[in-house]
Amino acid sequence: MRIGVLVLSAIAMIWPGVSTAESGAITTSLRPLERPDLVVPVRVTRPQARPIRSAAPQAAPVQVAASNARFERWIGAFRGRAQAKGISAAVLDRSFRDVRYNAGVIKKDRNQSEYTKQIWDYLDSAASPTRVENGKAALRKHKRVLSAIEAKYGVDKEVVTAVWGLESAYGERRGDIPTIEALATLAFDGRRGKFFESQLIAALKIAQAGDVAPRRMTGSWAGAMGHTQFIPTSYLAYAVDFTGDGKRDIWSEDPTDALASTAAYLARFGWVKGQPWGVEVTLPRGFNYGLASRKVKKSPADWAALGVRGTNGRAVPNYGSASILLPAGAQGAAFMIFKNFSVIERYNVADAYVIGVGHLSDRLKGGPEIQAKWPRGYEPLSFKERKELQRKLRRAGFPLEKIDGIIGPNTIDAIRAYQRSVGVTPDGYPSVDLLKRLR
Repeated sequence: MRIGVLVLSAIAMIWPGVSTAESGAITTSLRPLERPDLVVPVRVTRPQARPIRSAAPQAAPVQVAASNARFERWIGAFRGRAQAKGISAAVLDRSFRDVRYNAGVIKKDRNQSEYTKQIWDYLDSAASPTRVENGKAALRKHKRVLSAIEAKYGVDKEVVTAVWGLESAYGERRGDIPTIEALATLAFDGRRGKFFESQLIAALKIAQAGDVAPRRMTGSWAGAMGHTQFIPTSYLAYAVDFTGDGKRDIWSEDPTDALASTAAYLARFGWVKGQPWGVEVTLPRGFNYGLASRKVKKSPADWAALGVRGTNGRAVPNYGSASILLPAGAQGAAFMIFKNFSVIERYNVADAYVIGVGHLSDRLKGGPEIQAKWPRGYEPLSFKERKELQRKLRRAGFPLEKIDGIIGPNTIDAIRAYQRSVGVTPDGYPSVDLLKRLR
């Protein structure tokens, strides 16, 4: 988000999608979880309160009536597996009452890879004026609770609030799809059945423990729940009862347990108190872009000796070992990132998401907007084009393990190697010009 792994392998894009509503949540991202190099899952529409059973045309039509019949048989077989895992018959009866095959969940699952946003569009929404204003209001409203959480776990209250803001628009958009129904539908569907069945078992354990009634267990179409969108296995492992009422309630109007659970989660994975996630920097003329890699770590003083400065023109303070990140290649903003960047990654591994959380938290502290200009107007590669790029890199002799359309570290390394071979800036960015050159 291991805590709970939701590998959305159908998603193959560079940057996450975003909600179009300024006041809405950044698209739901199914966490906390630890995942491979994937992007924030795309939520184009808000979850529906009840299953979608319309016969709207789509690329792969879902045969709802037939699926329902097979779904009921699947539930019958699943009951035996669940009871073998310690789930009581009574909990199964309560949890599956009124559960139906949810075609809308499958539609969302099938359509994830069709949408993409550039990082600058994502960050425009992540730290929009409305989101910053609402975040500051949330900090004021919950000041005492957030301060107590920060004191206990050592995680900045602004960071916890930023996660809350991106995940559910500060609790306004927590998702209202029944979790048991969504997970059962996805487990039955089979595309990632083993994973979703494990999440379904975990959700049933939550119900059995009495933290929440099955009917109140709601969230996103893929089972992420509550104010900060924990998936069930993550909840079991890391959620906390900060209110002391005997329940770890991340679903209620009171966000206390959800916010504390998020702080506990980040602390568990090594949050360093007093260290920023990252700092925007400027690079000197002639900078060796091969050094802009997560594999290359130097002290801020060593980076300063190479001409890397903060936007104020001074060396970045010594917050610890750091790497240089260029999320939009040589033409966009540059960041010096520290260990806390990788801690936020445990929530979602997409660079854009981590920068979104970090930058929003900085804005909530009164920090400035990102200073560098983005290459707006850049034409992104489609999923099909990203796969073509990978195939052509492989054919040109640059090793790649997978042709999957996902621009992860291996693909970036291959791009850089190719760029060096043809004498262009090795920033690792998968541009249209790069693909044209490979063609």
